[in-house]
Amino acid sequence: MILSKNEIDELMKLDPPLVEDMIDPDTQIQVNGCELTVDRIFSFAGAGTSTGTNTGAGAIAFENSERVLSECNELAFDDGGWIDLPAGSYKIVSREIVHIPKDAIAIARPRSSLLRCAVSVETAVWDAGYEGKSECLLIVFNEAGFRLKRGARVVQLLFMGLASETEGYDGVYQGYMAHSRYD
Repeated sequence: MILSKNEIDELMKLDPPLVEDMIDPDTQIQVNGCELTVDRIFSFAGAGTSTGTNTGAGAIAFENSERVLSECNELAFDDGGWIDLPAGSYKIVSREIVHIPKDAIAIARPRSSLLRCAVSVETAVWDAGYEGKSECLLIVFNEAGFRLKRGARVVQLLFMGLASETEGYDGVYQGYMAHSRYD
């Protein structure tokens, strides 16, 4: 079952709250979820070097010990807080910090305004017990590009209750706090 605004409001009263460091909870908490905003944005490292290796390539295998994350370069917003993005893929980091209860999970969907601009967001599941900031993949399909402002609401996080509490997430990303140069 997807949690409603009333249930989210109750979870916001906990210590720590379900989602903290929101710009405006009254705006961001919606009838069916909570909107996350963009704090930082990265491009994926360019292809190839003189040695023929791709510094931007990632790798994944069954064993996490073989995982290699793609290298990224942080992009700067202009003095007005805007950035112009050509068509392509980008990593975004949320401003907000989530604290998913051990009896819930979350998934996110792009805001419909993004889709109307030929832009989308891809995400993974926020596991029960996960705490930290969130990373998403922003994809600009629009050949004319896309203009994005720091603090823009880009995804709606939907929370789903589990039938029972579980052990909770205990992976490498637990407590991820991607420190912002704007803090």
